[in-house]
Parts: sequence; C-alpha cells; structure tokens
Amino acid sequence: MSVALIDIGIGNLHSAEKAFVRMAEGRQPIHVTADPEVVRRADRVVLPGDGAFPACRRALAEVPGLEAAVLEAVRAGKPLFGICVGMQLLASVGHEFETVEGLGLIPGEVVRIAPSDPRLKVPHMGWNDLVVTGSHPVLAGVATGDHAYFVHSWHFRVANPVHRLAYVEYGDEVTAIVGRDNVVATQFHPEKSQATGLRMIQNFLEWRP
Repeated sequence: MSVALIDIGIGNLHSAEKAFVRMAEGRQPIHVTADPEVVRRADRVVLPGDGAFPACRRALAEVPGLEAAVLEAVRAGKPLFGICVGMQLLASVGHEFETVEGLGLIPGEVVRIAPSDPRLKVPHMGWNDLVVTGSHPVLAGVATGDHAYFVHSWHFRVANPVHRLAYVEYGDEVTAIVGRDNVVATQFHPEKSQATGLRMIQNFLEWRP
C-alpha cells in the first residue's frame, strides 16, 4: 500500500506530508510527487491545493501525464482525498477571477463566499464548527460540533445535495466536505485541524471503497 501526495509546486506540503506520515504509522509509504508513474502505482491519491483555482488547475495540467494519472486512479476505484483548492478542482467549473473547467469528478461549481452578515469578513479564516449532513467511512468518529481550520474565499456549491457531506455556518451554509463514490474532499486543512483532521486522515488511509 502506498499514497501519492500530489505536488504541483503551489503551496508548502510539509505539514500535510507530516500528518499523513504520522497517521500511516509506517504501514503505507507517503510519496510527495508530480510523477505520473508514481501516481499510477499508488493505492491512494491525495490532491492538495493552495491559492487560486485557475493557477492550481493550470499547474496540474502543465505536468505531462499527471492529470491523466489522477483521473485513471479514480476510474480504477482508488481512494482520492482532495484538500482545500484540491477539493475545488474536483468541481465541474470554478469562477475565481475567470471561469475555468474543473476535473468534473463531483458535479458543481466553485463560487465566492457571500455572507449575509456584513460583519463577517472574506476570506473565511480560522476555526469553525462542522455540521455533518451525510455519512461516509472517512467521517467515522466525526460529528456535528467538531471544529476544523479554514482559510478560503471560495467554496464548492454541489449540483446534487447528496454529495455535500458537511458544511459550516458563515453567514450562509459554506460547504466543508464533499464525497462521491471513491472520492472525498475537505475545504478545510485536515493537517491543521487537530483531532478532527487527523481522524479523517486515518480513516482515509484505512478506507476501502
């Protein structure tokens, strides 16, 4: 068993790598990689992302064969975990700065957070309590009221409500976790979300769709 942690050269993956290594406890090697062959050989794939949707989307597409390897892994039934902008890339389309097609693995669009309360600032930054609305093996032991750490200005508006597994209240319902088949993803950073995030990472490493 091995895990490919995709490195598209945007953002520091040290914290994510450290969290996955910790929860793998030596049972599954964690490869930080942009090599399509390493992704193809891996049993699980993690797709993180930082910054803006268009930049991450282009960075993924610019590595020859990498996007195809990620999609092949999903089609082969391998578990995939998207994190932050990595979650947003799973959507059909993103509207940050410009309209850019996503990977289309979970139908929906990435839209700007628009809190109804003008006192709430964007970006949405800091700790917030999850409202869990769906069941999923990666959510085992995670419940409404558990908190996670967010830093974002855009969120995933799913086309099918069944694919939204959790949200947070921030002047509106802001998508926090999505899932479909062998794909699951969080808007928050699990590696920075203490017990809640580490539990989800451990569940992902043990998940067999």
